[in-house]
Amino acid sequence: MQFVEFMASGFGRALRAVLGLAISGYGLYLWLAGMNVTLGVVLAIVGLVPLLAGVLNFCLVAPLLGSPFSGTAVRSHH
Repeated sequence: MQFVEFMASGFGRALRAVLGLAISGYGLYLWLAGMNVTLGVVLAIVGLVPLLAGVLNFCLVAPLLGSPFSGTAVRSHH
């Protein structure tokens, strides 16, 4: 699956980490600025998922598409 292979690549991992960091950062901004505390906390927590997925080299969507959970396993199959 081309999407999963992209997500397992170095660029895909970096993209997930950066997007997760941006989502968490925006959430922290909303939270700490007191603009929307509830939304800020939710975004800060939700942003951790793609951030950790990129850093720890796993893809939550891959098993749904018939590929291994681990990025290393995806790269070794192709």
